[in-house]
Amino acid sequence: MSLPFRLLTEADVTAVLTMDDLIDTMASALKRFSTGRVVQPVRAVIPVGAADAFFASMPAYVHAEEKGNGAALGAKLVTVFGGNAARGLHTHLATIVLLDPETGALLALLDGRYITESRTAAVSAVSSRLLARTHAASLAIIGSGVQAGSHLEALARVHTLREVTVWSPNAQRRDAFVERRRSRPGERPVIKAVNHPGEAIVGADVIVLATSSPAPVIDNGWVKPGAHVISVGACRPTQREMDPALTARARLFVDSRAAALVESGDVVMGIAEGRFGADHIVAEIGELVNGAAGRRSDTEVTIFKSLGLAVEDVTAADLAYRRAVERGIGRELAL
Repeated sequence: MSLPFRLLTEADVTAVLTMDDLIDTMASALKRFSTGRVVQPVRAVIPVGAADAFFASMPAYVHAEEKGNGAALGAKLVTVFGGNAARGLHTHLATIVLLDPETGALLALLDGRYITESRTAAVSAVSSRLLARTHAASLAIIGSGVQAGSHLEALARVHTLREVTVWSPNAQRRDAFVERRRSRPGERPVIKAVNHPGEAIVGADVIVLATSSPAPVIDNGWVKPGAHVISVGACRPTQREMDPALTARARLFVDSRAAALVESGDVVMGIAEGRFGADHIVAEIGELVNGAAGRRSDTEVTIFKSLGLAVEDVTAADLAYRRAVERGIGRELAL
């Protein structure tokens, strides 16, 4: 017997999920992960071809909470193909499979590109709400791709931003990014592009590194005391986007200790070079959501190293699915 499932396109997903939804949902997902309410391995990653491309599978089972969120089961299949930019395609593509946690039957097949883009920024916003200084008002963004845009959207929801400064190596792209943001109604902060990354970072309260660079794009000396640094690039053990002296100087927080110790070059290489040990990781963000101590003073630098977790994708997909069913959005199909 063929059971029906719901197909949700990117347009369907964007119609039912808002950034505010995702920030709250990611805080809950991170807490569940760090309190043992999630069964999730470190993602399996395989290289594809001779080019810098890879395919990753990210399954998770999320236990139901006593009150509120129910159980969820699923997996994200994600590809990163850097050469897609020259083809006019997104470099990061994803599909999420959502299964019934009671029967294992297919519930939904969702486009995962938008969820990946937005939940990443939502998690960063959770980190910044917990770790940035209370009155943080200036944001530096290194990068001008989709993550730059989603991070600006998310961080503007947890901080009253007055100034946003953007740098990326392609002057045309960074100028285009700034112009797009300036043209949006309701954008409050002053947004400007600069010609050097240091110019963006010096003086910034919150710093977002959203790059595809395999080598550091930020110098320790540029980062002022009290800044909060969010690193969402360099997700392979041979890559890092932060000056290792900065990683050693700061209080380091991650989404998953297990993942950071095998996937993050900023962490893996720092340990291999003897700059610090595994205990340099202070806590997972989910532990902070659950009440653990984070920032200790207004002068220390904090870093959130984001790698992305299957629980984030599965809980976001579960919310999208439930909203879509309520509103009659998507197509019902059967295999």
